[in-house]
Amino acid sequence: MSTNSRAARRRSILPGLEAAAKHRGGFDITLLTLVLILLALGLLMVLSSSYPRAYSEALRTESGSPLDYFNHQLVFAVAGLFIMYAASWVPMSLYRQGAKLLYIFTIVMLAAVLVAGTAENNARRWIYLGFFSFQPSEISKLAIILLFADLIAKYRARMNTLKYGVVPYVVVLAIPFLLLFLEPHISCIIIVALVALTMLFIGGMPWKYLLTLFAGVALLGLLAFFVSNHVHVRILAWLHPAAYADDDISYQVRESLMAIGSGGLTGLGPGEGRQKYLYLPESHNDYIFSIVCEELGLLGAIAILLLLALMLLRCIQITMNAKDRFSFLVAAGITAHFGLQTILNILVVTNTIPCTGVSLPFFSYGGTALLMQLVEVGVLLSISRELPLSNAE
Repeated sequence: MSTNSRAARRRSILPGLEAAAKHRGGFDITLLTLVLILLALGLLMVLSSSYPRAYSEALRTESGSPLDYFNHQLVFAVAGLFIMYAASWVPMSLYRQGAKLLYIFTIVMLAAVLVAGTAENNARRWIYLGFFSFQPSEISKLAIILLFADLIAKYRARMNTLKYGVVPYVVVLAIPFLLLFLEPHISCIIIVALVALTMLFIGGMPWKYLLTLFAGVALLGLLAFFVSNHVHVRILAWLHPAAYADDDISYQVRESLMAIGSGGLTGLGPGEGRQKYLYLPESHNDYIFSIVCEELGLLGAIAILLLLALMLLRCIQITMNAKDRFSFLVAAGITAHFGLQTILNILVVTNTIPCTGVSLPFFSYGGTALLMQLVEVGVLLSISRELPLSNAE
């Protein structure tokens, strides 16, 4: 095949890729700087909160290192930064073309988890590939955001009809929700459902359909309370903590509140927290914000929340300046994901809502979650590098 033929074939496979690349600007320095600061702080908190646990495991197994958790997170952080940079160069037209393929890949991986996945803490969510594991449920968040954005942009003029304004989105969510429920990964279902409803609201779904879907999600939650013991126990332990005083969930919440209260105004000092010494089970993961409060105090916790808020504000600015409706909806979905997950994590660690496994973006330990969060930042950077908002679809 000649050089000209190969070039023509590439243009047919990736229409508009070369043209789009000519119009791409530089990085959004503000968003990039905020993310790098949050990532650095997150790595430091993972080091502090995981050190006692890793040290204990190293002694028990006579192998490993007290830095194992930190090293694992650092590897994914570095890999995520490279992937984020690559993702920022991909035109949004290509993301739109790949939305369905990513969704199908996610469904296959979620099904594979139930067949060949590894169970931990009464849940089967991970696939181990020799020297590392990954969590397909984290990929589902971006996959559904991209596919929803594609469908909403495509059916913009028909969002007020049942056929185009409701049915496609219910079908898209039904299969991954069923697979996630079987894992079980209820927190992922909650986050995806809230992000999906947010995107449909922004996309112009009429209130009658939106409220019906919200009622349907609430009904499914009520059904899960009666069908799933996993959900049942967590809600009852939240409503009646004294009756479940010996339950692991109640214990974890009590230790979380103790860590938050112990920090006071200025904290015990970086690395000086006590609850991470095997008192708080998920001190490096879902409850890392409790350790932040204990070691950095109220002032440090507020500073980190302000950084997260500034990042979200910058994400909103990028959303409002997106070049087309698809990019606008993708940016809105990613912003909603970061915002909702942050809010839910804070509500959980403060026992404002029942305990569920919601991580704090850029802080909580978890390679796949961190990697996908950085990929989403890369998509936002890609949106920010394209042309200003226009009426073009």
